[in-house]
Amino acid sequence: MENTRNAITWFELPSVDFKRAVDFYDKILGTELKVEKFGADATEMAVFPAGADGTAGCVIHDPRYRPHADGVVVYLNCMPSIDSVLDRVEQAGGSVLTAKTALPPGMGFYAHIGDSEGNRVGLHALG
Repeated sequence: MENTRNAITWFELPSVDFKRAVDFYDKILGTELKVEKFGADATEMAVFPAGADGTAGCVIHDPRYRPHADGVVVYLNCMPSIDSVLDRVEQAGGSVLTAKTALPPGMGFYAHIGDSEGNRVGLHALG
């Protein structure tokens, strides 16, 4: 029996201004991140919605983490369409860095945005 796993199980997007970052992602994704505190130092995090078998992640506020635009890029699921998310990015305080771009047939579309904190984040959807 083959033991396959997702390559990614969790991601964290650093924030300088936690509330601003949470508001940004709530607005562009049209959802509500779940704000929590964890650990002895009560680190703030806001968790993205994810299904039981999906990859989860959060916006995190921790002085050890710094937003960055030229490192690893995490792609957020923007189903059913990337267009509605891209339409809200600038209004929410971000910028579109790479416009909607077609991938090979059947793989959908991607774009890159600069979030409110200075992170480069990818967007992906089939439509």
